[in-house]
Amino acid sequence: MATLYTAHQPDAQGFIHYDDEEQGTWQILIERQLAALTGKACDEYMAGLARLALHPDRIPQLAEINAVLQPATGWSVVAVPALISFDRFFSLLANRQFPVATFIRRRDELDYLQEPDIFHELFGHCAMLTNPAFAHFTHVYGQLGLKASKEERVFLARLYWFTVEFGLVQGESGQGSGLRIYGGGILSSIGETGYALSGQPRLQPFDLVEVLRTPYRIDIMQPIYFVLPSLDALYQLAEQDIMAGVNEARRLGLHPPRFTPAASKQAS
Repeated sequence: MATLYTAHQPDAQGFIHYDDEEQGTWQILIERQLAALTGKACDEYMAGLARLALHPDRIPQLAEINAVLQPATGWSVVAVPALISFDRFFSLLANRQFPVATFIRRRDELDYLQEPDIFHELFGHCAMLTNPAFAHFTHVYGQLGLKASKEERVFLARLYWFTVEFGLVQGESGQGSGLRIYGGGILSSIGETGYALSGQPRLQPFDLVEVLRTPYRIDIMQPIYFVLPSLDALYQLAEQDIMAGVNEARRLGLHPPRFTPAASKQAS
């Protein structure tokens, strides 16, 4: 996939400069998304967001994020170009480094951007990386992906998609009953935030092999979400033999997609 964006490079002091238009875009995104997430995001995400203390009127510097993540879970964020290879992606995760493309979307793409920008990465994912169970799962996922074959990585991509990006979890005691969001692809999307808990998509209890057998498309609202019983289930999942699940999913084959195939074919 070609990119229309160019990531900003840090200066000699490690500072990334953004212009007023970009800072204004960040403010629009964060203020409307915070309002949309009321009562919908999981407690762990909201606690992490409070720790990050993101400013609504300016894009944070990566060092500010690292000052929170490193003491919390040993993770850090690193600046990358707009697009990176799978080898680079898995290598970073395996070293507890989360890639952040240091550009922000244009105003005409506020509602949907096919490639992840700094708002998606920081607002969508970094709060969850303060959570030990989520951070451990993401680390183990990176280690597995680094060793996996090209064919195995296609199956692992579905696991990432239906957890880190588009995962739902049952509400804990502090939240009352009901579903909550922990996936960054939902948490950073105004449309998906409203849609995910609307009753329209199909919801299924999380099952590793079922997740690995479920196709997805990146450019539509998800027709199906998988629901964890709690975020601690991510820690338990990381301790399972995930690659045995990949082998079983390969043996059984994919489920029929619940969407119209894209005009340009993609491995999903």
